[in-house]
Amino acid sequence: MTAVAPTHVPSDLEIARSVTPRPIVGVAEELGIAPSELEPYGRTKAKVSLGAIERLERANPRGKYVLVTAITPTPLGEGKSTVTIGLAQGLNRLGHRAAATIRQPSLGPVFGIKGGAAGGGYSQVIPMEDFNLHLTGDTHAIGAAHNLAAAFVDNHLHQGNALGIDPRRVLWPHVVDISDRALRHAVIGLGGPADGVPRESEWQITVASEIMAILALARDLPDLRARLGRVILALTHDGRPVTAEDLHVAGAMAVLLRDALMPNLLQTLEGGPAFVHTGPFANIAHGNSSILADRAALATCDIAVTEAGFGSDMGAEKFVNIKCRASGLRPDAAVIVATIRALKMHGGVGRIVAGKPLDPALLAENPDAVRAGCANLAAHIGIVRSFGIPVVVAVNRFPTDTQAELDVVRAEAVAAGACDAVPTTLHAEGGRGAEALAAAVWTAAGEGAPDFRFTYPDDLPLAEKIEAIAIGIYGADRVEIGPAAARAIATAEDLGLGALPVCIAKTQYSLSHDGALKGRPRHFGLPIRDVQLRAGAGFVTPVAGDMRTMPGLPSHPAGERIDLDADGRVVGLF
Repeated sequence: MTAVAPTHVPSDLEIARSVTPRPIVGVAEELGIAPSELEPYGRTKAKVSLGAIERLERANPRGKYVLVTAITPTPLGEGKSTVTIGLAQGLNRLGHRAAATIRQPSLGPVFGIKGGAAGGGYSQVIPMEDFNLHLTGDTHAIGAAHNLAAAFVDNHLHQGNALGIDPRRVLWPHVVDISDRALRHAVIGLGGPADGVPRESEWQITVASEIMAILALARDLPDLRARLGRVILALTHDGRPVTAEDLHVAGAMAVLLRDALMPNLLQTLEGGPAFVHTGPFANIAHGNSSILADRAALATCDIAVTEAGFGSDMGAEKFVNIKCRASGLRPDAAVIVATIRALKMHGGVGRIVAGKPLDPALLAENPDAVRAGCANLAAHIGIVRSFGIPVVVAVNRFPTDTQAELDVVRAEAVAAGACDAVPTTLHAEGGRGAEALAAAVWTAAGEGAPDFRFTYPDDLPLAEKIEAIAIGIYGADRVEIGPAAARAIATAEDLGLGALPVCIAKTQYSLSHDGALKGRPRHFGLPIRDVQLRAGAGFVTPVAGDMRTMPGLPSHPAGERIDLDADGRVVGLF
């Protein structure tokens, strides 16, 4: 077993600033990417041209492909990004050229509950402040493209509505990348005839936008342009779809997104490559990094480690059934991240509340609670194994974890079908603390996933696809489709969208739709209240329970701590 981690680690920001980043041109050259194939944003980050990716794919064999997912997380998270980065560092230390592909965080969580998302401790992507804030402006480009289409819809209504759009059936929301619950439902167009046509609308967080999903799933610029043209903005009074192509806005949207389509190249604290592209929120979006970022890593490295959001019921399910369908790529292995404290909580001990001190019950040795909580771990191992993917469990180790508790996790994980369960100290020790995990993952990925399979076939009706996920992945007994959702499913199938995969929006805090149901819930029905059309992205989104597409801020947002010091440096960003 790995040695217990040191008890004191400096803050993430202190650690990030203690390292002088390498020039990004040097990181790129080691991957075979020429300076002429980069669009630099300063010395430490750059965009990689699509031509470089295509050239390298022709020249090099494809690397191994590893997915990082997790058990059902607590509000504190289980360190999935940290494991993704630390694992890549560990693989590099073992002599395998490895890259991490991770998602750019949303400003909503950065200034809301979670703070930064560049990894943690000695397993981070740098420059940390840039990563967590504007980076290269991709999220702003997505918001601009999305809101341009919204403006075109309202302008069309104002200018006479030649297409006959039903103002009550405008499907396209507005977006902003800040958590703002007051914008969830709004009436726009007030003020008189010169100020537009009054109608109800809503704002969603930008990273959950269909445009973000399109950027993540597009293969190249022509594919991006075609997907934008297929976006359904509204329905007419007689039920016909009105697309971005119909409103002649798809081309302008593509122009705004041209540069954003190129993946961003950064580096880990140990100088290895990290491709950062597209956004999070696997609870309401598909929550995966872009296909192009993964392709860049696979074309330049022996192994690419990519992260999917939240637990395997969320990001990993969507990685398989949506992203792998679009990319044609197949993973060779998966890592499920767990912590002892989260397993104790799923075993019925203690409570975890973001922003409050950890419950002392979670710090006391309790192998029985860990064993009970491993029902949740076993469920996630079963989910990933249902895709035919080999699994290694990574236990993010804390100083209070005991050997007896770690032994329980390994025994339960192997009994549930995992190849191994490996404690890591990568937060405190970087790549060195991930070497044992890296060795286990390299072995598990050795034979690939010859039995890889989707959860459902393309030609299954949409309602049955929802049922396949609810019963086969979440463990529900049944699906309860509400009247509005039933009408939306009928509309989708009438419009020829029935062959698309589904991207269910639900809570990340339970395998069910109810965040209060911990462990491995049984005997529940999954209520679907709405189904949203995402024709450009290539899926439909059933909304389960009371899931919302615009988060709210907590009573004490993380933004309260973020400021500039006397030297103009960022402080309070974790």
